[in-house]
Amino acid sequence: MARRRPLFRRETPSMDLSRWMARARESIETWIVQDLEAMAAKPGSVEEAMRYSLLAGGKRLRPQLVLASGEYLGVEPQRLRLAALAVEYVHTYSLIHDDLPAMDNDDLRRGQPTSHKVFGEAMAILAGDALLTEAFVKMTGLLEAGFGPRAVVAATRALAIGVGREGLVRGQVQDLAAEHVDIGVQALAEIHRHKTAALFEACVTVPAYLVEDPEAVEVLSGFGQGFGLAFQMVDDILNVVGDPAKMGKAAGTDAGLGKATYPRLIGLGAARSLLAEQVQAAGRALDPERGELLHQLLQYSIERTW
Repeated sequence: MARRRPLFRRETPSMDLSRWMARARESIETWIVQDLEAMAAKPGSVEEAMRYSLLAGGKRLRPQLVLASGEYLGVEPQRLRLAALAVEYVHTYSLIHDDLPAMDNDDLRRGQPTSHKVFGEAMAILAGDALLTEAFVKMTGLLEAGFGPRAVVAATRALAIGVGREGLVRGQVQDLAAEHVDIGVQALAEIHRHKTAALFEACVTVPAYLVEDPEAVEVLSGFGQGFGLAFQMVDDILNVVGDPAKMGKAAGTDAGLGKATYPRLIGLGAARSLLAEQVQAAGRALDPERGELLHQLLQYSIERTW
């Protein structure tokens, strides 16, 4: 397959990741704002609640992974615009619902009051529902980006599995069931494979499904799973030692809820060692040169402080 020129050009062989991420994030933010403008949100509408959470900030890491996977496969970022929006909408839905009183009962998200604190529980639930379903409207729009019907169906199915009863939803159920319960490290990893890693896996495999590259699907699937597990380990660690001002939410909330986390089960030192092993395993899934950008995003995700 011929490689296409990336939109966010690297200026040196060893790419400046921060510059790439800034340019990618700028494009993603522009796409989100343009999409919200087309929705024409009115006061008191579900679109207003959707807008509030979508524009609350965040790293935009998941849509950036879609674009990075596209570069790995030689796909122009603009063709993946709708896929990038879809995964960010799904992610935002999951945060809104995760913050609800029946779930983690958080008052702050990204330094701002959570959706249910601003709009009430009913509207927050509906905003999450709307974001989730809108994500699949976006996925069907990929037909207009020149991808074949079979490819779009396969990519849409991969995202649906990643966030549905076999993925994120199952992980949330398992996570709730593990509160105040003693479980093993393997059981915890199983929770996070669904709750966190399944969406990361979808982010990097959706572009491979779109270009109908089964070999790349397999390789990127392994990388995405490893990336997601490492990301969750960092989240667990930061919930213990992180700076609330940087994280935009309180620290220590996992312990307060009796959550099953790596620091709680094996201690901070062992959790950090396990994280290093997970990062190495994830990195081995990709070709070092071709996957440089994805490797660097993995490194960024474990060095973050929020």
